[in-house]
Parts: sequence; structure tokens; C-alpha cells
Amino acid sequence: MSRISATFARLAAARRKALIPYVTAGFPFADITPELMHGMVEAGADVIELGVPFSDPMADGPVIQKAGEKALALGVGMTQVLAMVSAFRERDSQTPVVLMGYANPVERYDLVHGQGTFIRDAASAGVDGVLIVDYPPEECGQFASDLKKAGLDLIFLLAPTSTARRMQQVAEVASGYVYYVALKGVTGAGHLDTATVEQMLPRIREHVKVPVGVGFGIRDAASAKAISKVADAVIIGTKIVQLVEQQPRERVVPEVAAFLREIRQALDH
Repeated sequence: MSRISATFARLAAARRKALIPYVTAGFPFADITPELMHGMVEAGADVIELGVPFSDPMADGPVIQKAGEKALALGVGMTQVLAMVSAFRERDSQTPVVLMGYANPVERYDLVHGQGTFIRDAASAGVDGVLIVDYPPEECGQFASDLKKAGLDLIFLLAPTSTARRMQQVAEVASGYVYYVALKGVTGAGHLDTATVEQMLPRIREHVKVPVGVGFGIRDAASAKAISKVADAVIIGTKIVQLVEQQPRERVVPEVAAFLREIRQALDH
């Protein structure tokens, strides 16, 4: 059983919902990410999604785009992201870490270092899963198989526009959890419609047997609590990135931790 599956099983047994914060690796300071990850865990995070900076993030809104651009300018790429996960693992051997990003950095890593080295090095660093936004499930069979052999989960996005056929395709290769995008649009866009989420999740569960996390549009304790009534996990990214983009270094971890404690309290209430 992977660390992700074990975490969801433990939470389900305790009738609790997973809190999954997202941060862009290397933002807002190149060396702060492992420290920030520890702070999030101490504040109640169950899984961490670590964004891999990329120049053309098609699914991300302006807030996360800007964070990625700054991280890239600070010299943060896939090699540095894996080093951050390794540093985090020096103190935390339990909390699952998921890399979220795009095909280009993964494929370039293999191009530079050799075919199959991304999966090998990600597993060695302590990564538990990957979510590649622009890898469609029908073209991921071999990648999913290779990840599974290395003990890593492959996580997919589903959206309000996903058909039953798409859900079935995802179900055939997904592991760990699936990420339901609660809004039509990019990260940080629009208003969260909890009624639509409530209608969609039973349809997803007809096909997908792994836990379902919901993200895009969750910005506070109230929206997190509402979503937690129907989802297995609450995923928050844009709001966290906004919280820290203007903070001095010494305030980054305390600000994120205070925010996540409020969310955790709402989920457990």
C-alpha cells in the first residue's frame, strides 16, 4: 500500500477528511520550501501537492503562473524540486508528497538524464505520486505501469465537463486519489458552486474507486467545510500562494500555518 493510500485509509477509519495544500516549489523564496512543507504538516496537512515550476502552465491562473515565473527566475527546476523533497524526507517519512505539473519538465528531465530517470529519481527522493496535467489517461498506460513498479501513484484531474467515458478511462489507470476540478476554468477562477460538486461526485464514484479530492475555488474555512461533506479531500492552492506572495521570509511559514489550522479545525468540527 502506498503512503497516499495508507493516509486515506487511516483518515477514513477515523471518519476524517484529508487536507491537501498546494504550494509552488521555490516560491516565494528558493530555499524555503522544505521548511514550509514541515509547517503545513504541523498545521494539519495530510498530503502535500508540490507544484513544479513551468513556463506555460495551461491550467493555472495568474496567481500560480506568477509564482512559477518567480521560482523559475530563482533557478528552480525539476532537479531542485526533487532535492527539496529529499530535504523534507530527512525529518518526515510519513506525509505523502505529490508533484503537480506538466509533461515538459518530466520529459526534459528524462531527455537530459536518461530515459526513466525521472521516475527513478522521484522515487528515490521520496515522492509518492505525480499529477501531470497534460497527460491524458488513454496515453498513460506505460507511464502508469512504470510508476506503479516504483511505488508511485498516478493522479488525474476530472472536471465538470468530464464524460462517463473519460471517468472510466481515468479509473483504469488512476491510483492514490483523483482531483476533481470544481470550476470550469483555471486555478483561482470563478465562484465555487458546492451544489454542482454534490451532484458530480456520485457520478464520479460510479466509475472511480479511489478517493476523490476537490480543488479550484476553495478559499476559506466555510467553503472547505462545505466541500468536505461530500469529498474525501479538500485541496487548496491559489489562496495559499496569495497569502505568501508579499510576505517577508520570516512570515511565510507562520501565515500558511495559521490559515491551514483554521481549515483543519473546520474540517474536523
